[in-house]
Amino acid sequence: MIASVFVGTSLDGFIARPNGDFDFLTASGEAPPGFDEFLASVDAIVMGRNTFEIVLALAAWPYGDKRVVVLSSRSLGSSLADLSAASGGVVEQMAGPPEQIVAQLAASGARHIYIDGGMTIQQFLRAGLIHRLIITRIPVLIGEGIPLFGSLAHDVQLRHITTRDYLGGAVRSEYQVVA
Repeated sequence: MIASVFVGTSLDGFIARPNGDFDFLTASGEAPPGFDEFLASVDAIVMGRNTFEIVLALAAWPYGDKRVVVLSSRSLGSSLADLSAASGGVVEQMAGPPEQIVAQLAASGARHIYIDGGMTIQQFLRAGLIHRLIITRIPVLIGEGIPLFGSLAHDVQLRHITTRDYLGGAVRSEYQVVA
């Protein structure tokens, strides 16, 4: 199974402001360049509860009918009551360490998963389960916020695949995690 990250950051490496707002990433109101093609390539999206709550509050459900797995040891309860915002989405809850989540998804036939949300990305990266990173850097410095990467027990070697720039100054780079 392949686990990929597709994420946007400020130029100084933040995925959101301290309060969780990511308005600087979506100023145009459009999906990041390449997101639709990337989403079409995945079987399931794995995210933490906090990211799920943020996504539910968006004006439109961004994942269509893709399988969305929300990681939480607490019942989604009220979140599921508001699931009408998912508009045809398939949402389920799982709990456990990243290795267990990957094993469950692989056993259900998933071949390519999209890991989303800062803490979830960090947990899967620390567990050595991320294979591909696609990072779009937006040309803005916000000074503080939620970082994409946290502390690591050891270096994570990456191999550069491609970099592309877009109108407005966004730059998307793709890396493969070297085993």
